[in-house]
Amino acid sequence: MGRVLPAGGDRRRRRFLPPAAGAPHLRPPARRAPAAGGGGAPGGDRSPAARRIDGGRAGRARRRLRRRRRRGGQPLTRLAAVLGVLTISFSAVFVRLAGVAPATSAFFRALYALPVLYLLWRLHRGRDRRRPAERRLAFLAGVFLGLDLAVWHRSIELIGAGLATVLGNTQVLFVGLASWLLLRERPPRAALVSAPVVFAGVVLIAGLKDPRAYGEDPTGGVLFGLLTGISYTAFLLVLRRANPRRAAAVGPLYDATAGAALALFVLALPDPSFDPWPSWPAHGWLLALALGSQVGGWLLITHALPRLPALEISVLLLLQPMATVLWGFLLFAEHLSPLQWSGVALVLAGVGWTSLAGARRRPAG
Repeated sequence: MGRVLPAGGDRRRRRFLPPAAGAPHLRPPARRAPAAGGGGAPGGDRSPAARRIDGGRAGRARRRLRRRRRRGGQPLTRLAAVLGVLTISFSAVFVRLAGVAPATSAFFRALYALPVLYLLWRLHRGRDRRRPAERRLAFLAGVFLGLDLAVWHRSIELIGAGLATVLGNTQVLFVGLASWLLLRERPPRAALVSAPVVFAGVVLIAGLKDPRAYGEDPTGGVLFGLLTGISYTAFLLVLRRANPRRAAAVGPLYDATAGAALALFVLALPDPSFDPWPSWPAHGWLLALALGSQVGGWLLITHALPRLPALEISVLLLLQPMATVLWGFLLFAEHLSPLQWSGVALVLAGVGWTSLAGARRRPAG
């Protein structure tokens, strides 16, 4: 490189001078010609095959690095998933503890969650690149979520927290059926085999001609429970179309919750049991329902979904109905009849088999 004049020499501004003649150690290195066969410097005259090989090696190295990072963070991710599942398993418990009409609990669940979801969405707004049409579709998905919450809360009132939650999980089968009929996605064979097993369990839960069946109206509770699964299926399918870019979970969840709040308000207006001013401690349980289940639980689960193997997620999600049945038994003395216990076992076995079979077909990448 050029020389710099010393400070004690010329008082003019320092400047770079060209290398002195005859100073070979200061000359720029001569450019080498690429070796025969394309073995020169990177970016030189290389064959396409050699560049493809190097690109493949780099891609494999990046994938190995991503796998190592995922394995390093999986204990915390798994803990987040378990905490999320256990949190949402208390949803039906909070509904029963609030002791208000189904229309009231469903509406305030969505309403109280909106401000928190809005603030979280504002924090991540820069990463939300969804188009306005996709946001409107997420809002429409929320209308189906509102229907789901309305009929599910009614099912809890008629048949108890545990059985209503078990019946809501029949959406696993309804999603497969709807995807087959509407999207031409062939369901796994396990779904076709387990469908009659699940519906046999549903009949047993309904307690037909069983004098010991638990619930104020077991048959009505089962019907509302099946409507829960159907409406939740519509919610999932529409939300899937509303988020093709895999935006951060809080954005679609905020839009869907806004749609659910509007739908629930419209459904609640003509209901004489709707109470727009619930008193304490009902307000406290409704806040726990909104902030715990609608916000915290689902954000933990949606954080873990893309980071854990699909098979593991399917097993973890099965903890929710089983845990809710346990909470119902311990907290509310929901003593099911032997036939209803058999129905719970059949439904969970069929739903679990379908979920695990689907997870094996799409392992996490």
